[in-house]
Amino acid sequence: MPTTTAQPWDVHRPPRAEDRTVLVTGGNAGIGYFTAEQLAGTGATVVLGSRNPARAAVALDTLRSRVPDARVRAVRLDLADLPSLDGTAAALGSLGVDRLDAVVLNAGVALDDPPRAETGAGHELMFATNHLGHFALVRWLLPLLAAAPAGRVVTTGSFAAKTERLDLADLQSRTDYRPKRAYGRSKLAQMYFGLELDRRLRAAGSAVTSVVVHPGGALDGLTPARRRVHEPAAGTRLGSAPAAVLVQGKHAGAWPAVRAVLDPAVSGGQLWGPRVFGLRGRPRLEPLWPHLTDTAVAARLWEASVRLTGVDPADGLGTAGT
Repeated sequence: MPTTTAQPWDVHRPPRAEDRTVLVTGGNAGIGYFTAEQLAGTGATVVLGSRNPARAAVALDTLRSRVPDARVRAVRLDLADLPSLDGTAAALGSLGVDRLDAVVLNAGVALDDPPRAETGAGHELMFATNHLGHFALVRWLLPLLAAAPAGRVVTTGSFAAKTERLDLADLQSRTDYRPKRAYGRSKLAQMYFGLELDRRLRAAGSAVTSVVVHPGGALDGLTPARRRVHEPAAGTRLGSAPAAVLVQGKHAGAWPAVRAVLDPAVSGGQLWGPRVFGLRGRPRLEPLWPHLTDTAVAARLWEASVRLTGVDPADGLGTAGT
């Protein structure tokens, strides 16, 4: 297994990356925003993918106030609208982006208790947004990733997926919908996809790699305020304070993704998460969780995802190795 960098990774002073361009899906809020802010602080060009242009504009304004001379842009991205995703590369091109050094697959329906809902295509909303949309998006981004010297797909999973297992006969929770379980399984599907993608990239001889990360436990009340983007109430902060011994804020939840984008010692097919019990602390390389090593489940999920989306990321592999 590849070793990590000789010098300790400094989450507060990551390496400069003026020559990098990174797309962060869901970059206007939460962990996605802090991932974008930290990457922008390295000098990288960062594109926020957001389905809400007004919220994206607010996030850009806030980010520029935090990072002087930040090179940041936004592109409209609705992961629940599968037919719209093939236009993402064209939209990036209109922003002057002719290559992507990395994409951070972060956007998703949050972990709360929503009633079961479906997209216009009839897919369960959490599974569709968290997994299927990213699955299809990667197909259209692979040429841009292949245009970079060492493009990288970074998939943000969840610690909630560690205790879940996929039901391949009911991926969309049609027969038994429970919000927290549906969320955990949708994030588990993302993680399976990130690992299977790397295997297929390797088999195709591509220079693009795929890495999986998770943020551990990340609470709003432990997250530093950002004007108009994240302004937790005093009660939220007070209520979250005792949890700080076990979990962390969303700014720290972004650390594994930032390291996965920037650290040359990170390799495809790896899992990175917080150091302390997988819940808090600086990012470290983790052993793959046992169920994530099941390549048969990953392959079956890939096939099911192709059927549900009508898109196969493998169709982009012909350009991914050039």
